[in-house]
Amino acid sequence: MLDQLGFSSVDELIEKTVPAEIVREQGHWEEMTETQALAKLESMMDKNVVLKNFIGQGYYGTHTPLVILRNLLQNPAWYTAYTPYQAEIS
Repeated sequence: MLDQLGFSSVDELIEKTVPAEIVREQGHWEEMTETQALAKLESMMDKNVVLKNFIGQGYYGTHTPLVILRNLLQNPAWYTAYTPYQAEIS
């Protein structure tokens, strides 16, 4: 695959395709215990910003095609744990 793309190594492929600002340098992470790793990850997660979530607020003025309604939204296989092969359903 590298020959087809014109690269001589995986490192060259990564160098040409991945932006330099997101490439992790070797040895960036020091060895640590599980507790230290969890503490480091938690400190990284504390930097996340929780923004207002609009999921579930509804979509207005839109038309949902019948094929979507029937096969996705009205199909209980998408929102229940039951399968048609279980005795309660059959």
